[in-house]
Amino acid sequence: MDPIADIFSTMHVTTVIHSRLEATAPWGLERVIETGTKATIAGRIVFPSELAYIGMVLRGNCWLSLDAIQEPIPLNEGDCFLLAPQTSIILRDNPRTLPISCCEVAPKAINNVVHYGGGGAPTTVITGLLSFDIVSLKPMTQLLPGLIVVKANQARTLALHSTLQLLAAEIAEPAPGAEMVAQRLAETLFIQILRTHIASGAESHKQGWLRAIFDPQIGAGLRAIHEHVNKPWTVELLATAACMSRSAFALRFKELLGQTPLDYVTEWRMQKAIQLLQKGDKKQFEIAKSVGYETNAAFSKAFKRVVGKPPVSYSKARLSQNREETTSS
Repeated sequence: MDPIADIFSTMHVTTVIHSRLEATAPWGLERVIETGTKATIAGRIVFPSELAYIGMVLRGNCWLSLDAIQEPIPLNEGDCFLLAPQTSIILRDNPRTLPISCCEVAPKAINNVVHYGGGGAPTTVITGLLSFDIVSLKPMTQLLPGLIVVKANQARTLALHSTLQLLAAEIAEPAPGAEMVAQRLAETLFIQILRTHIASGAESHKQGWLRAIFDPQIGAGLRAIHEHVNKPWTVELLATAACMSRSAFALRFKELLGQTPLDYVTEWRMQKAIQLLQKGDKKQFEIAKSVGYETNAAFSKAFKRVVGKPPVSYSKARLSQNREETTSS
């Protein structure tokens, strides 16, 4: 099992919020993430910390600024960007233009189109906010750096542009099943951007989970976990798979991933269990065994510790949420 593909398989987009910015110079918009704020979107309470932000410049050019990056980043026609949750952003025609809050222009949008600016050179930016199932956030944030920029001349950008335009069309002219199609397209777009980022070179692999998976020894340990999630793993067995001593493996693993090897094993088992619970075609004892637990009791205890509620309660809450979403749509 390719660990990257394994993580992709557990990601689930629950809400897509799409808009198109038609801006004319001078213009500048700022999106600030405030801890604890929330909003109700499509009948679901969403926190900004759950929202990844995707954008593509369709026409013209602009500058992107982040607190974590000192210099503004130029974006030209055809460039795409992806921001991790909890990332504030400024988009503007010029690094010297003072921005206003996105909240000031959003209420004026008609059919998800925002018109803003001083009447000068035009720029069009398609943006999307992707809200993830709460249990998808941990593996997604492990994989996702704060910012990914995909330039128009990079490989695979044609597929990115096609998917984003399909997503825009699906939301602009809703048809039966539009919400489901939009979610699938958003998931596809998210994966395409990450794949392009991973394929872009060594710079992609210098932080977090990607650094770990491309580390020859720790990567071998991660692949072993993802290939055989139900194996009774110990630190010794994982260290052997990585051809390292137990202590060196445990230290290096925590250095790269911020958690112990066995904590990672447990969390990933719960991710796979959640995926199986959502499908609803297996009994609990079958799920428990498939992710490495011999008894329901041991599985339920681990599940509650990681997810916050036992498997039965999670399944009931999920079923209730699905019914509410079906009724509201």
